[in-house]
Amino acid sequence: MNFHREPITFVGQVNLKVQNLERSIAFYQEVIGFKVLEQTERSANLTADGKTVLLSIEQPSNVIPKQGRTTGLYHFALLMPKRSDLAKIVQHFMEIGLRIGSSDHLVSEALYLSDPDGNGIEIYIDREPSEWNWKNGEVDMAVDPLNFADLLSGGKQQSWEGLPAGTVMGHIHLHVSELKKTEEFYIKGLGFDVVNRYGTQALFISDGKYHHHIGLNTWNGVGAPTPSPNSVGLESFTLRISNEEKRNKMIAQLKNIGAPVTEENGSYVTSDPSGNRIFLQI
Repeated sequence: MNFHREPITFVGQVNLKVQNLERSIAFYQEVIGFKVLEQTERSANLTADGKTVLLSIEQPSNVIPKQGRTTGLYHFALLMPKRSDLAKIVQHFMEIGLRIGSSDHLVSEALYLSDPDGNGIEIYIDREPSEWNWKNGEVDMAVDPLNFADLLSGGKQQSWEGLPAGTVMGHIHLHVSELKKTEEFYIKGLGFDVVNRYGTQALFISDGKYHHHIGLNTWNGVGAPTPSPNSVGLESFTLRISNEEKRNKMIAQLKNIGAPVTEENGSYVTSDPSGNRIFLQI
């Protein structure tokens, strides 16, 4: 988990909009295994370790269903500590009859599903970084079938008890309207490095040679519009930055390329060229 602590810049928290708060809380508790840390009439903060908020969900007053072919969330990705944790949640999904997607990405083994509003979720474990294959500064990733027989070969897992305390927000993957200005924003502005180019339609970026902290794609169409503010989907996400000096440098770089940076309740917020809002948090 060294890719999700200081001095690395990483995604700490994802904030979603949903249509029905109670329905979403039930899903994220019973299906995914989060615990509710705080709850109000319109929102809830969700945690794996009982202290750190990984996901917040809110129900806007005039919320409308998720709009297709727009920018915003493709999926957020929960990184589990051990392979046996992934095996346990696979067994849990099997027991409740949940249909899921899956993939072996060479660097990781991943499950895919959506919440009741269509917000995409990935749950994954990393292979050892020593097994990742780097060529000319890019890491090899693939979309191979996941070997469930091997994953579950450890025999009957212990009973599922929700997300393990060591779960972190591994990465976020976003729909964007184009890649050129987007790349400038994340590389020159926020200081990430490109670690994989997936043809001309997707880009994977990270800090500290991780396989990716952020994925960016144009699969909803080049020129895809920003969704309505009251639409189900991504409200914002948080980048965890190790110190004030690093954040100040980031803010200066963002302003230098003409990106917006504003202050909201003592927090600095920026938006990428596709309208995805990002809190810069120390």
